[in-house]
Parts: sequence; structure tokens; C-alpha cells
Amino acid sequence: MCDSLFANTMARIAGINLPPQKRVEIGLTYIFGIGNSLSSQILKTAQISPDVKVKDLSEQQVNALREIIEKSHKVEGELKREVLLNIKRLKEINSYRGSRHTKHLPLRGQRTKTNTRTVRGNVRRTMGSGRKPAGQKT
Repeated sequence: MCDSLFANTMARIAGINLPPQKRVEIGLTYIFGIGNSLSSQILKTAQISPDVKVKDLSEQQVNALREIIEKSHKVEGELKREVLLNIKRLKEINSYRGSRHTKHLPLRGQRTKTNTRTVRGNVRRTMGSGRKPAGQKT
């Protein structure tokens, strides 16, 4: 009896525990590679209402979701591996984007004079930042 209750509250899909208090539509977005539109598309093919909470899903519904995601979508580890291989390929062919990845700088044309401080380690290289007061000897 207790095992069946625990199984219903803990939905594990693609190695991720979905949060039991959230709606299924939102809960699926916790999986890397699934956003809002893809989650609603998956629920439509599985014929599950998007308003159902994750804890209220039956075992058959969870299995149906797991099957759809595993068969037709790249998620989690497989998708992360593919992204890393794409970045590695860009670095190996010495493309501009690859060099920006190597330097940890933005690669889609964003300005770097004022923004991207968090990416660059919050370095402020302005004129007055390292100055000592005029009366002090150096």
C-alpha cells in the first residue's frame, strides 16, 4: 500500500525527478531539452491534460510520457553531449565562434565594453579604479 502511494508521487523521467506539486506541463520543463512548447506537444500526443499535477499522474501515464520522450526526443545526457561536441568542433576548425568559446566571451555579436561582466569575472578596467589619492606618496 505504501509503495504504491510513493510511486505515484515520485515521477522519474529521463533521470530527473519531476516536482510533485507542479502541473505536468511545467514539471516536464525541468528536463534539459524540453521547454514549454515541446512539453505541451508531448502531453497532446500522450493525451494527458496539462492541468494535472505530477503527483496525480497514474503509472500508465508516466510510462507513456517516458516512452514518448525516450523514443522521439534528445534530452539530458545525449543532448548535452551533442552540444559539447558542436562546441568542440567549432574550436577545432578555428572558427570565430570557436575562438569566442575558448576565451569565454559572448559569441553572438553582443557588446563587451559594458556588459558580460559576469562572464569575464566582473573585471572593471576603468581609469579611476586603481588610483591612489593625490596627496599620498607612491
